[in-house]
Formats: sequence, structure tokens, C-alpha cells
Amino acid sequence: MRLLKSQVLLRLVNSYVVDSPQPANISYLWNFGSLLATCLVIQILTGAFLAMHYCPNVELAFNSVEHIMRDVNNGWLIRYTHANVASFFFIFVYAHVARGLYYSSYQSPRVLVWSIGVIILILMMAINRIQYVLPYGQMSLWGATVITNLLSAIPVFGQDIVELVWGGFSVNNATLNRFFSLHYLLPFVLAALAVSHLIMLHVHGSGNPNGVNSNGDRFAMHPYFMFKDLVTIFAFFLVLSLIVFFYPNLLGHSDNYIPADPMVTPPSIVPEWYLLPFYAILRSIPNKLLGVIAMFGSLLILLVLPLTDISRIRGYQFRPAMKVAFWFFVVNFIILMWIGSQHPDSPYLEIGQGATALYFAWFLAIVPFIGLVENTMLDLDSRAN
Repeated sequence: MRLLKSQVLLRLVNSYVVDSPQPANISYLWNFGSLLATCLVIQILTGAFLAMHYCPNVELAFNSVEHIMRDVNNGWLIRYTHANVASFFFIFVYAHVARGLYYSSYQSPRVLVWSIGVIILILMMAINRIQYVLPYGQMSLWGATVITNLLSAIPVFGQDIVELVWGGFSVNNATLNRFFSLHYLLPFVLAALAVSHLIMLHVHGSGNPNGVNSNGDRFAMHPYFMFKDLVTIFAFFLVLSLIVFFYPNLLGHSDNYIPADPMVTPPSIVPEWYLLPFYAILRSIPNKLLGVIAMFGSLLILLVLPLTDISRIRGYQFRPAMKVAFWFFVVNFIILMWIGSQHPDSPYLEIGQGATALYFAWFLAIVPFIGLVENTMLDLDSRAN
């Protein structure tokens, strides 16, 4: 450890990763941060290797992916790892957000940490949407066409912006080149945001399951919590290996193994599974502009939680009503995911509209109402005593 304290940069690494004091009672639910960091490193490394053989050209893109799979040494392993870690990335980030919600990690003094985390989530989704067009299969082409067409909902200039993004009058070679460049560069922006997220977290330290100040009961990150992180990282590698080697297309879409054909529309155009809840919100609102606003609002609304959660009790573990409301929110999110995978027909459309209304009501009405009731009961109890 003497080496880690001998240089300025190494001292920073030592302060943030090795000697960083953590609450003694944090559980394995706090391990998702290290899992997400692992996923980010894997994605950047595998993405760099894939970029060496990928051709961002509408005539060559699909064949270049097949070349990686068939001709490049271990290319299939790199590509399947890159594709499946993207799914695990979202599994872990949703679990990370859910843990933050349950333990009120968005409350002061960690509001900035939460806000940067929400920005990271939005950027992750943008990177994924850009990536979806790169293999240039059927679902890539039509998924990119649908997503970019959302910009046409912008009044007056919408169609001009869509054509500017396309570089023409449809998804074409210019679009593919632009998306490839952005998909290569934006992960480094994501890494910078992740570092800033860690720096802001280091200012006040991690919270704990009890929601109380635990400055008097903390241990260094190494070796105690570092080995705890390694347990979940190795478990992740085990599950990832099983999927990559035995079920590599479990989380993908079969239509993407068909070369892109602008003359043939797939029977159902859907995004990847982790974006289905937001796709369901988009489709649940008949007006195109309002649907787009609602889709982006469903992410940005996470930023209002520090304001709407007015309860004086931190975390949901000691709040029975809020605990029930949290699990209702989780079930509603899963329903939205299911609705996003169905055709927008009755009764799926009506179910999606109800689930969308409940999603926004949870943040804007249910959370503040339960907090107000709890604060009132606390005040009445203190007066009675």
C-alpha cells in the first residue's frame, strides 16, 4: 500500500477505492456499483476490438458483423460478450436504481450523486439506441427508423431535424457512419460521468440500510468490501459465461439475423427488452408529441424525487405504506415492459395507459401523499408524548 501513497494520482485511487470508509452494515445490494463498473470496462474493451473489424457502410455492415463471427479469431466470443453484457448492464442499473429508491439514496446530502446517476441512465439508453442500427439487420434498420422519426414530433422543425440526423431522406450510409462514430465516443463520456458519480459519492460516503448516520462505524473498502464485491463479480462472470457459451441469442431478436431490407417491414418493430417500459409509455399516449414528452419525462421524473419525497424518515424499510407502494411500482414497471412487447391493440393499449398513469402518479402523488401522512402522524405522536 506504500506504493499507492507515493504518487498524486495513485493517492487519489487509494483514497477513492482502497481506503474509502464504508458503513459496516451495507448489504450485497450495494454491490451493483462495482458490477456496473465491470460492465463498462468490458463494453469499452470489447467495443474497441469489434470496431477494428466493423465497416460502417450499408453495403458492408451486415457482412462485416458476420465476418467477425465467422473469420476473426474468437470474434464470436467478443461479439456475443459485447451484446449480452449490454443486457446485464441494464439489469444491474435497474437494480441499482431500485436499491436507491428503496433506501432513499436520492435524499440530501446525496442529491447530486442521484442526479448524475439519472444522467448516466439516460446516456446509456442513448448509446444503446445508437448501437441498435450498427449490425444493420431488419430490426436494426426499422428500429432506427422508428426512433429517429420521434424527432419529427417537434413542432415546425421536426422533419428537418430528422433529415439532418439521417443525412438524407431515410436511414442510409451517412446515418450509419454518424451512429458508429457516436457509439464509439459516447462510452468514454459515460466513463467520465461514472468517475464524477464516484467522486460525488466519496464526498459524503455511501448510505446504509438503516438510513442513519454511521460515521462512527465504518471500515475501509479494502479488504472487507472489495472481497465482497469480488463475490458478485465472479458470480456475474459465471452467469455471463453460461449465456455466452450456451444461450448467446437468449436476449436478442431473431429478425436482426436478416439483412436490412428497406422494402420489407417486419410484422412487429420493438426495441430491446430493457427499453420496452418506455416504449410502452410512448405508445400509450395517442398524441405523438405528448408521447415523446412522456417517454423522456418518465426518465427525467427521477430527478424530482428529492423534492416530492417529503418524509422525515429515510428509506422505505421502516415505512410500511411506502414499502407496499414501492412493490406496486416494481410490478407496474414489469407490466409496462410486458405491454411494450405486445401489439398496440385492445386490451393492451388500455392496460398500458393505466400503467403509464400509475407510473407518473407514483412520483407526483403517491410518494408525497404518503410522506405527508407519515409526517403528520409523527407530529401527532410527538405532541401526545
